Amino acid sequence: MELAVLWYFLVFLLIAGYFILDGFDLGAGVLYPFIAKGEREQAIVRRALGPVWDGNEVWLLTAGGALFAAFPDAYATTFSGFYLAIMLVLFALIVRAVSFEFWAGEGSWRPVWNVCFFVGSLLPALLFGVAAGNVIAGIPMDAQGNYSGVPLLGLISPFTLLCGVFSLVMFIAAGACWLALKAPVGTPLQQRAAKLRLPSQLASVVIFLLLSGWVLGIMGTDGMPDDLILVRWLLALLVLVCLVYGIVLDRQASTRADLWSFLCQSGAAGAVVFLGACSLFPVLVNASADSVGAPITLMTAGASELSLFCMTVILCIGLPLVLVYHVIIYRTFRGRVSDADLEPEMAGQG
Repeated sequence: MELAVLWYFLVFLLIAGYFILDGFDLGAGVLYPFIAKGEREQAIVRRALGPVWDGNEVWLLTAGGALFAAFPDAYATTFSGFYLAIMLVLFALIVRAVSFEFWAGEGSWRPVWNVCFFVGSLLPALLFGVAAGNVIAGIPMDAQGNYSGVPLLGLISPFTLLCGVFSLVMFIAAGACWLALKAPVGTPLQQRAAKLRLPSQLASVVIFLLLSGWVLGIMGTDGMPDDLILVRWLLALLVLVCLVYGIVLDRQASTRADLWSFLCQSGAAGAVVFLGACSLFPVLVNASADSVGAPITLMTAGASELSLFCMTVILCIGLPLVLVYHVIIYRTFRGRVSDADLEPEMAGQG
C-alpha cells in the first residue's frame, strides 16, 4: 500500500515535470504567429526552444509509462476513453516536431511549417487541460471500469473546457516568460514577450479562482483528512503567491526579473499539478454521477507490490540520469539567443 501511495504522487511528479518544462515550450508555439514578426524573430523563437523541446517531451512519455505500469486499470480506462483526444495530441506533436526539423530547409515552405508549429502547440495545450478536467469531474464508466460515454464529445463540458482554457493560458504565460528570458535584450520580440506576461498571468489568476470554487463544489472536503485539506489550501496559496509575484515582477525591466518571473510561473505550474493530486487522493479517475462503475482508486488499480518495488528500483537509477541530462542541456544552452546562434537556420543549413 505504501508503494502504491508513493507511485500515486510520483506519477503526478512526472506530470508536473511535463507541465513545467513542455509548458513553456507549447506556450511559445501558441504565441509564435502573434509574437514573431519576420523570419529572423521566428528563428529566435525556434532557437530558444530547439535545444530543449524534445527532452521536455520525455516527461510525458515517462508519465504515461509509469501510469501503465503502476496503475494499469486507470491507464486502460483513461487511454481508451480519451482515445480520439490522445490521437489528436499525438498527431499534433508529430506535426510540430516535423515543422521544427523542416523549417530551416526550403524557404518557400516556411509558412506551412509555421502553421503546423502553431497548431501542433495549440491542440496539446488545450486538450491536456480538458483531459485533466474530466479526471476531476468524473467520466461515465461501466461495471468493469471501461469508459461508456460518447467518444471525444462526451468529454466536453463547461467545466472541462474551462480547465482546457486554464491549461492553455498557463502555457501561454510560461511561453511568454521563456521568450522574454531568451530573446536578445531590448529587441522588439523580447519586449512583446515581456508585455504578454502580465495579461496571461492575470488571466491565470482569475481562471484559477473560478476553477477552485468549481472544484470545491464538485468534490468538497467531506471525508478528507484534515492534514490533506491543509495541504490543499497551502498549495492553492502557493499558486496564487507565485502568480501574483510574477505579476509584480512584470513591472521591472531587467534580466533578473525575467528569470524570476519564469521561475515563479514554473512554481505555479508545479503547485497546480500537486493541488490536483491532493484534491483527488486516493482517486485516480473519478466516476460521473451517471456512471455504473465506481471511481478508480490507487487501492483498486494498483499493480502488485513486486511490480511497484521493481519500478522504484528502476526509478532510483533512471530519474537521476534524466535530471543530469536536463542540467547539462540547460547549462550548455543558457543565456540569450545571439546572432551567431541564428546563422545556420537563416542560411537554410538546418
